[in-house]
Amino acid sequence: MRRAMSTLIYARRERLHPGLLDEMVSGGAEAIEIFAARGHFNYTDRQHIRQIANWFRSTGVTFHSMHSPMHPDEDWGRGGATHLNIASVEKLQRVAATDEIKRAIEVAEQAPFQYLVQHVGIGHEEADEHKLDAAMSSLEHLHAFAKPLGVQLLVENITNELSTPEKLMELLHAGRFDDIGVCFDVGHAHIMSSVPQAFEVLKDRVRSTHVHDNDKDHDAHLWPGEGSIDWKQTMELLRTAPHAPPVLLEIEGVEGEKVAAEMAEAFSKLETAL
Repeated sequence: MRRAMSTLIYARRERLHPGLLDEMVSGGAEAIEIFAARGHFNYTDRQHIRQIANWFRSTGVTFHSMHSPMHPDEDWGRGGATHLNIASVEKLQRVAATDEIKRAIEVAEQAPFQYLVQHVGIGHEEADEHKLDAAMSSLEHLHAFAKPLGVQLLVENITNELSTPEKLMELLHAGRFDDIGVCFDVGHAHIMSSVPQAFEVLKDRVRSTHVHDNDKDHDAHLWPGEGSIDWKQTMELLRTAPHAPPVLLEIEGVEGEKVAAEMAEAFSKLETAL
């Protein structure tokens, strides 16, 4: 099992710096996903990018992926900024979203990473043909921009009708996106249907994961074992994924949490579940 960790655990309260990355490595992370929120990781600040790039170069830890930005501002949209939505049927909103996401992809020029994890639509959004067409257009644009930088797009199953496993596969097939993969989110699958059902649909495209727990009522991003997901079953399924994705913890952090210790315990539980 390859251990990986998302910086989401710090993203809502702290600017990313090498000390936080060191903490995740001490907890067992062999690869890291950076959450591209400007107040946490300012992907438009070349000095900040250089600091993080230097850390990856000096440690040899894998910069596995970046989670695409969800808001264009530094406070998670609380000030009224529009949510970035690549499936918006309003062209100006869609273009603004893809332009902002391209700024995050450009980080790869200084700090190479393999995958960009991209949401299709926003939480609880309903599906229709116009939104799917808009999403397809956006993915075409982002794919063309990312490929020369060595970045592969991954779409994620999230809690909306546009991003059910079936809709994601429909989108990838319709757009002939043979080299766009999937980030399989265990917690979202548990809420929307079930982990086995979602995995069965997506498994051939899975390149990465988001691993977190919940009680099937809301997207809580808890540590594994704090909700109602069957982790023995889940880990057995992930082991069968053809492309051997890492087990990447994506946890909502709380102030004062002992992140390294919690990570080590979570990884141990998941390995035992195997």
